[in-house]
Amino acid sequence: MNDNEFLALVATRSGMSSEQATAVTQATLTTLAERIDGGEARDLAGQLPAGLRPYAFGGSETGERFGLDVFVQRVSGRADVDVDRARDGVTAVFDVLRDALGPTGYEQVVTQLPAEYGDVADQTAPYARRQA
Repeated sequence: MNDNEFLALVATRSGMSSEQATAVTQATLTTLAERIDGGEARDLAGQLPAGLRPYAFGGSETGERFGLDVFVQRVSGRADVDVDRARDGVTAVFDVLRDALGPTGYEQVVTQLPAEYGDVADQTAPYARRQA
């Protein structure tokens, strides 16, 4: 999957314009990299399309611990969209990540997140692909 395919899937699944989908995708990957451990963020970046990799590098080896509401608020601020649109976008990005990373890669990412993130990232069945 290349950058354009990834972003087009996020736009389709979230109902956003391509510009909004790009901003939300970049913001989600940046926020996710802050939330997970540095080694896992590097692994994630290595599995993403080349144009999205820079957004997935974490700033530290130990991920920050914050809940889903803070995650969505950070994405909202970074992407300049309201919180409801941000939540829809975050969900779409996680759906596309499932397809892009495959079962093992996706599971490695979502297992680092607390259960409340199940609202945007299905943690109970990381191997199942949701239909658009």
